[in-house]
Amino acid sequence: MRSDYRINDLKRDTLWYVVGAPQTLHFKQIFEIARREGDKADFRHIPFGNILGENRKLMKTRSGENVPMRDLLEEAITRAEKIVAEKNPELSGPERKEIAKIIGIGAVKYADLSQYRMTDYVFSWDKMLALHGNTAPYLQNAYVRIRSIFRKNVVAPFSRGGARETGDSTRESTVATETNRVILAEPTELDLAKRLCQFAEIVPQVLNDFRPNILANYLFELANSFHAFYEACPVLKAEELARSSRLALCDLTGRVLQRALKLLGIEVPERM
Repeated sequence: MRSDYRINDLKRDTLWYVVGAPQTLHFKQIFEIARREGDKADFRHIPFGNILGENRKLMKTRSGENVPMRDLLEEAITRAEKIVAEKNPELSGPERKEIAKIIGIGAVKYADLSQYRMTDYVFSWDKMLALHGNTAPYLQNAYVRIRSIFRKNVVAPFSRGGARETGDSTRESTVATETNRVILAEPTELDLAKRLCQFAEIVPQVLNDFRPNILANYLFELANSFHAFYEACPVLKAEELARSSRLALCDLTGRVLQRALKLLGIEVPERM
């Protein structure tokens, strides 16, 4: 593997290769050759661990023991569609299929990115598609629950508090409160607010040693904090000013979940 094309033709000054750990020596040799030839780009090999089958044996692509990526993703979508159909049978066929695609592909991505990249992990359909635990469907379900809150919110005037939908493709909600402040009276409100404040600190850490699992772990903790808040604190039935404040917390949680999952290459559905 030569870097000439990337440096001379693509004009790149940073070359990162995400390839399995067994190729470490190979890349050390390639990078050393490039440096001796005068290339001054930022060469990095970003290794990762092995994916194991449920029998805990190494899955080897070259030996043909595992399925091609296209087949794997199609299987993930098929399995996700069954879960969606059981959870929300009133969904139309096209909507169910679109949601299943988001959930299935997201589950496969998250299963890989949520692990420390040098750790071997067992590939398990049941685990990665579970609606509970550190999985993409669990995080997506938290976002869907938030969207459900705003669909049920019947307060129309934007200036009087509550939420309205902007009408764009993401249908993100915009929240205004009468006092323009968030009230943190309950322990779960305070815990959720603190967790939200950590987002700006977490994102830069991902590039430290290339660890997207740090962001994944944060999202899992955020979803846990939100569910604890949701169970303990009524939102739409609360009295003002608590109601507007809790809507603001829900809105910000939804935005952080959506933005952070997007950083991991994972979409969120509006329903599931």
